[in-house]
Amino acid sequence: MSPIRPENRDRYPVDWPQISLLIRHLRAEGRCECEGECGRGTHTGRCPNRNGHPAYGTGSKVVLTVAHLDHTPENCDPDNLRAMCQACHLNYDSSHHARTRARTRAAALAASGQLSLDAQEHDHR
Repeated sequence: MSPIRPENRDRYPVDWPQISLLIRHLRAEGRCECEGECGRGTHTGRCPNRNGHPAYGTGSKVVLTVAHLDHTPENCDPDNLRAMCQACHLNYDSSHHARTRARTRAAALAASGQLSLDAQEHDHR
């Protein structure tokens, strides 16, 4: 299971550990459910990685996680959840994480009274 950031902990239901366990072990049977939606391009069909086993390609120990396909922790509908090895999950979330980082940086700049370069360029047009 991937760690939940402290600032997001309240967004997960109290029974998240049980939901995650059901998805990872009962539904997925300990195997990554990614069928390429991660965008890694390293597997065709279902990812072969299994929880606790060596990962294909790297040999590192696989940790099976649960991804929210819409990136919304409150939405725990089984159709929105996918058991994914850590590599597929990180790649699946990479563009979402980049957008979140950009918003966080912009908010920090605004709070400090500074404008980003993009905002300054926009003001001078």
